Amino acid sequence: MDQNVFDDPRITAIGLLFEASAGLSARFAAQFEEHGLSSVEFEVLMRLTRSPGHQLRMTDLAAQTSLSTSGVTRVVDRMERDGLLRRRACPSDRRSSYAVVTAAGLSRLDATLPGHLRIIEEWFTGQLAPAELEGLLDGLRRVRDAVHPGATAGSTEPAPAGQSAGC
Repeated sequence: MDQNVFDDPRITAIGLLFEASAGLSARFAAQFEEHGLSSVEFEVLMRLTRSPGHQLRMTDLAAQTSLSTSGVTRVVDRMERDGLLRRRACPSDRRSSYAVVTAAGLSRLDATLPGHLRIIEEWFTGQLAPAELEGLLDGLRRVRDAVHPGATAGSTEPAPAGQSAGC
């Protein structure tokens, strides 16, 4: 095997991405635990809170996260028992339902976010100049859209009342 392949910048790029992600994830996990959340629960709360009406169809939530449909069901079940979410039936499709953030879920997220933002600033965005951050965000969005085209599923405004919402 050609020795130069080990110095390939593609290997370096993906290695750095994984190392940075692992380091940030460890810092985030410890901070989430202080607020009684797992990393997955935090991601679910953030996805829902950033969506129109603080809700997503369960299938869209699965598409936006790294979870399978059954994985989302288990997480939503647990979060519903903890009072952080509730399910809402889809009026136009009985087979589909929405996960909706509750007031308790918003409160838990409000308590968690200041520390989360401090970590992001200290260990991620604060390491980059504004132009570097803008370029990184653009690049990450392109890569995300290529490898995970469902990442923004259901993130548009729902149809007006009386029209099919496509549940």
